[in-house]
Amino acid sequence: MLRAAWFIARSDVAYLLRQRETLLWTFLMPPVFFFFIGSVTGGFAGGGGSAPSITVQSPEDAGFLADHVVRRIEEQGFEVTRSSDPDTLAAARRRLILPAGFTDSVAAQKPVKIEFATQSDAGVDTQYDQIRVARAVYGVLADVIVSADAEGTFDPAAIERLADEPRPLQLTVSQAGNRAEIPTGFEQSVPGTMVMFTLLVMLTGGAVLLVIERNQGLLRRLASSPLPRRGVVLGKWGGRLFLGLVQIGFAMLVGTLFFKIRWGPDLPMLLAILLTWGALAAALGILLGNLARTEGQSIGLGVLASNVLAALGGCWWPIEVTPQWMQSFALTLPTGWTMDALHKLVNFGAGATSVVPHLLALVVGTLVLGWAAVRTFRFQ
Repeated sequence: MLRAAWFIARSDVAYLLRQRETLLWTFLMPPVFFFFIGSVTGGFAGGGGSAPSITVQSPEDAGFLADHVVRRIEEQGFEVTRSSDPDTLAAARRRLILPAGFTDSVAAQKPVKIEFATQSDAGVDTQYDQIRVARAVYGVLADVIVSADAEGTFDPAAIERLADEPRPLQLTVSQAGNRAEIPTGFEQSVPGTMVMFTLLVMLTGGAVLLVIERNQGLLRRLASSPLPRRGVVLGKWGGRLFLGLVQIGFAMLVGTLFFKIRWGPDLPMLLAILLTWGALAAALGILLGNLARTEGQSIGLGVLASNVLAALGGCWWPIEVTPQWMQSFALTLPTGWTMDALHKLVNFGAGATSVVPHLLALVVGTLVLGWAAVRTFRFQ
């Protein structure tokens, strides 16, 4: 039976991988969704990205305090570019404009206006940028006040000496327990899209193939063979599982190489979760193929079911941002089990033992759906 089931699995995989629709939704569309959704919900910063950039315009007579402002800005985590070109300044997402005679005006104790502008609308990110820029500017002002002598004069050497002095008050930042920050950007879009598209391919291409074979009489030929019903279902399930694992492996490779996703220290448990998720999705695809009467039914129900389960299970957005009742409801769905396990392993560092209930739920779900698939399987 196993040899015949293996032959059926290989034949189904070979057929599915020759279909343009399967190739499109297995290899092309997932990376597109990785980038699009990840950029919208947090951009490259979600995957550990680079420092935000800011362009500083400082006239030639701005003096040495302009250099000190740039250093303070860099201490706040910005990547600073200095330019006086109008086109460069106009295209800059963030720009800081220092006035002419900046250092001389400060030395003469004259009011000085520093302009900070951003292309972004008012929001949390813009407010955070404003806070950091203000902190840098007021830090320069504090340095000037502290380093000035009794007559109010100061020089670059005095400010440099101040910067080199040991700080009596220091702040040490360390992680207290597991990470509590909700994943955004690519940290959410890559696992979420991977889970959703695995289910989508199983519930569309995997289900419609059964309907086609039944309508064309191919399954009736298998009925005349000595292979039992469960052997046929095992072969069909194995082929879809293999395709799902190819899809998951490709998504993880793309996520690692192009979106800088780190899959965490518990990789064996992570792979076990994804293996059982692929097995469950394959069994669900066969069950849908058994229940559907036409190709249109299988595709329509597959698209609808995969999108609903993905949305409610936390594939489209972090389920942690939703109300508590919705988070609890997500844990009643297989997509919710899988996404919660991935977040615990990849993002929250909760450890392998924390997702043992998720793994058991996926295994039980696969067994139940597999039993239902065998019982409902039809040769015609």
